[in-house]
This record gives sequence, C-alpha cells and structure tokens, in this order.
Amino acid sequence: MYLGQDGDSPRSFQDFGLTEAIMRGIQEAGFKEPSPIQQQAIPVVLSGRDLVAQAQTGTGKTAAFGLPAMNQIRQTGGVEVLVITPTRELASQVSDELYRLGRFAGVRTVAVYGGQSSQRQVELINRGAQVVVATPGRLLDHLSSGRLEGFHPQIVILDEADEMLDMGFLDDIQKIFSYLPKDRQTLLFSATIPKEIKRLAEEILKEPVSINMVAHEAFNTDIEQYFYVIEEWERADAVVRLIDSEEPERAIIFCRTKRETDLLGTALVSLGYIAKPLHGDMEQPQRQEAIQSFKEGVIDILVATDVAARGLDVTGVTHVFNYHMPFDQESYVHRIGRTGRAGHKGKAITLVTPFEFKKLRSIQTAIKASFIHGEIPSIADVQQQHDTKLVLTVQEQAIREKSVSILAELEKSMDASEAACKLISIMLDKRRVRGPNRIGLNRKQLTTLMSRDDRPRRPWPRK
Repeated sequence: MYLGQDGDSPRSFQDFGLTEAIMRGIQEAGFKEPSPIQQQAIPVVLSGRDLVAQAQTGTGKTAAFGLPAMNQIRQTGGVEVLVITPTRELASQVSDELYRLGRFAGVRTVAVYGGQSSQRQVELINRGAQVVVATPGRLLDHLSSGRLEGFHPQIVILDEADEMLDMGFLDDIQKIFSYLPKDRQTLLFSATIPKEIKRLAEEILKEPVSINMVAHEAFNTDIEQYFYVIEEWERADAVVRLIDSEEPERAIIFCRTKRETDLLGTALVSLGYIAKPLHGDMEQPQRQEAIQSFKEGVIDILVATDVAARGLDVTGVTHVFNYHMPFDQESYVHRIGRTGRAGHKGKAITLVTPFEFKKLRSIQTAIKASFIHGEIPSIADVQQQHDTKLVLTVQEQAIREKSVSILAELEKSMDASEAACKLISIMLDKRRVRGPNRIGLNRKQLTTLMSRDDRPRRPWPRK
C-alpha cells in the first residue's frame, strides 16, 4: 500500500500498490488520476482501518471504497465485500461500477434489492459472488430469513449513510449489523454527519480514521447557478421557456411531489419534448427503463423527485432545473451535483417566488456559492436566439448529394430563393416558442426584491 512521505498524497493510481488486474480495470475505465477522496480514502482502506468519510455525491466515492476493497478479495468462495446503499437505483449503479473496475480480477457482483426474485438473488450469490451491493430492506429480509448461509463479509461499506437516515432505514441498518461478523472492516461514507449517523458510527466502527472532504473542498466551480423569480402560477410556462432558450442536451427537472412529477412530465411530452418521469410510485421495471433511456440518450429530460434521483449517476447532464425550491441546502447541493461532473461544465437553474427568495439567499450563504439572477427571456428573445443558431447551422451544413437533385426538382415550379424561404419556414415552424410573452419578474423588479429585507406582501405588478 501507499504510505506517503512528508504528508504527500498519492499522485497516481500506481502509487497505491494495487494489483495488476485492478490497475487494468482502472485503465480500461479511463481513470487518469485519483480524485481527492480517492487519494485520502484508498490508503486507509488498504491499511485495514475502519473509516468515516464525509464527501459529496459525484466525487468518486465508489472507486474510493471499491478499488481497495476488491484489491483485498482473497477468493475464499464466499461473499467478501458488502455494500449497503439507500436506493435500488444506486445499488444497481454501484454494482455495475464495481463489476467494471474489478472484472479483470475476476470479481463477480450481485445487486440485491426489492422488486426482483429473492430466490434468484440467493442463487446468484451462491454461485460465487464476492461482492454484494444491497438495499437495507431486502438485505435484512434475506438475513432474517436465513436464506444467506455462510454470509461473512470481511469488508462492509455504508454508502450515503445520511440518505438512509432520511429514508428511515436506521433501525434496519442496526439490525443488519447484528447478523454480520464482529471481526470486519467497516467503512461509512456520507455527505453529512448528523448526530444520528455519528452515534451509528460509534456503534459499528472501531477507532475509525475520519476524512472530511466537504470542509476542505470549494464548491464545484464547473456549475453555473442561476435563479429566476416568478409567481407560483408561472412555473410550468417558465420551465418550458427556459428549456426552449437553453436547449439542454440532457437535463433533470426536480419536483417536490410524485403527482407534480407526473403532471409536468405529461405536459412536456404533449409539447413535443422527449421526457419521462421518475418517482417512487413507479414499478421497478418502469424506473429502470426511465433511467436507462436517460443514460443512453433516448430521452433528453428526466422529471424526478428527490428520493427517486438519489444516487443517480449519469454523465453528460448539462442542466439541472429546480422546478420548486429544495427544502434545505443539502438537497440543493445533491440536486445540482447531477451536472458539472468529470470536468464538464453544467448549469443549475432554480425557480423561486418572491416569498421563497430569502430561503434561496440563505442557501447561497451556507454553501458560499455565486448565484446569478436572470430575467426569463421573452418570446422575441428566444426566437432571436433560434434564428441566430439557424443561420450558423445552415452556414456550417455540408451539402449532401441528394439535396442537389431535390433543389432541381423544386426549381421546376419556383425559383431557388422561394424554395429556400419555404424550407427555412418549415424549420422555423418546428422551433415555435410557446407561452405568454413575459414570464417572471423583470430586472427592475428583481433589483428591488434583492434590496429588500422584508417579504413582499402581494404579487408584483406586471408592466
């Protein structure tokens, strides 16, 4: 393992002393250098110490615990590594990631969660899986029923422990640990460490090393954060106008409720957007299909609740929209952390009413980030953007051979300029801007709002 000198952190994955097979998985995955959490956590895990690591989602946590844990697999014929995650989606993603990193070392992983055959899961584990990634409810069901014979993982990882607390799994976690071997290495990863998680750590960990990446890392500067002040009844029109203006390649819109998620998803589809909802009331196959479609680019927009999107790790998300303000700063950071990943730029857009404005400012102060206030563009503004982009697209478009024969056919009944105008008109019809001309507060009203300390008593007048 990497011991370091004079406090230096490992600069490359080779510094950790990982096996050749694990290193091949790292190289095939395209990892260039370890992230800060990986630099700090991997040597601790390789040393056999217990660990409490505080780090935000999207910082490379899975590899931080997965690489050193799989490096220590002894091929004993049973499960050696157990990862407990809060949601089915995260269990599936972590399992896939660990398989990808450990496949050259012969590591077999099984994801265990509700909505699938219990018997099938046990069969897959008994066939020689060394790594199990499970949600608390289904794992406890397997353990309490005695279906998992000889289940003695030597490394146990709690991933996103604070999310499990929020979802009410703390009692299940404590029961699960009553079935696990006492002589084990335990790793706890969490974005925040509330008092309940601190107490849990004291119960299940032995003299752990503590790492706090949150306290030392600046907020992700690859994410531009915008907010637009609107009235409550303008939310749907506002998000549609901003989608038309931003033209995101891949976006997640966060809603507060399942009903709101369904309604907005249906509305977007009816307007011609390629979108799907994602929430906890959907059947598991539907949820998996929505996530997979989003990952593969089959759909452009995912309309999701916070719970359904916990642990969602999709590369290439260019925009995050907060349809409603999140309830707290942790939720805000979690939401916008879906974009601006792996060195890519991202944009987070939040819709707020004048009555919610103080809450937004408190979040801004808490996370020490810069927010940009904007005015929602008018129909003419967006149309001008589209026209400018259309001109550039036409100028850069390569001429296909078939287009010459089509133009010749058109010139039999009209001249070339008329044909060009008709073709451009067809393209403009497909890019029609919808909704009222003016949405939200204008810049003068925004400036007034930002200078006030008291809440507005009535809706802002329209101009």
